[in-house]
Amino acid sequence: MPRRTKVIKRIPEPDPALNSPIATRFIHCMMLAGKKSLAQRLFYGALDTLSEKHGKTQAEIFSKALKNVMPLIEVKPRRVGGATYQVPIEVKPERGQALAIRWIITNARKRQGKTMLYRLADELNDAFNNTGPSVKKKEDTHKMAEANKAFAHYRF
Repeated sequence: MPRRTKVIKRIPEPDPALNSPIATRFIHCMMLAGKKSLAQRLFYGALDTLSEKHGKTQAEIFSKALKNVMPLIEVKPRRVGGATYQVPIEVKPERGQALAIRWIITNARKRQGKTMLYRLADELNDAFNNTGPSVKKKEDTHKMAEANKAFAHYRF
């Protein structure tokens, strides 16, 4: 982090299909070895199958799936004296989006069987329906924060 000037956060350009910078971030996180066109094809293909299945627009499905996975609170380790406490803190919206994107992609890659397009579609469908491993990860994060709320006074 520079000492002199404040770092200006760059917002990615909105993607051509959904006109959303969040979708661009999702595609960039999905991309492996610089293959952006493959990542776009997988992402839009998964959203196409879901929009046919649910009868809603791709933007609605994607935004609701992300919103269902985004955590509101998380824990951070804080060392006080000789002990390390898990201190619950609120999650900023940008970090919440980043965590949700990461969890969805990771859990889609962990799924067994089919091609990545169908694994991503299944993961987004589970997130849309508020089920599945990504939503479970969010709930586990919230439970951990709830269990450690006694250490909230160590927040910095």
